[in-house]
Amino acid sequence: MNRTWVVVAESSRARIFATKGPRSALNEIEGLTQPEARLKERDLVSDSHGRSFDSGGTGRHAMGRQVNQKHHEAMVFAKHIADHLQEEYARNTFAKLILIAPPEFLGLLRKALHAPCANRVAATINKNLVQHDAADIHAHMPERF
Repeated sequence: MNRTWVVVAESSRARIFATKGPRSALNEIEGLTQPEARLKERDLVSDSHGRSFDSGGTGRHAMGRQVNQKHHEAMVFAKHIADHLQEEYARNTFAKLILIAPPEFLGLLRKALHAPCANRVAATINKNLVQHDAADIHAHMPERF
């Protein structure tokens, strides 16, 4: 099995391609989506921030969120992709991984990867190519992988 998987992702969509080498074509084998990540922040949150009393007086103020909901949905999707890759790793489906994603999501994905999959990463590309066709994605890949 000399098979490389190319994961092209963003916060709401991922496409997985397989190739046998640098000169071989990319074949899309599956896609994953996270529809919630496409929603606006106000549509993801059902109510207002909670309210709290000041610690030293009678005033009240709104409590903020530590992480906005869109970022949370991106983290959930990165974990979903990482878990899926781990399942496929256990089946010995791929030998190498190439990750292509915008910088922020690429960081989330790297952080979510399980150690065995992280060790299979041959290259990473900081670009959002999820809407591009296979030939254009292939043109952005490193010559050797």
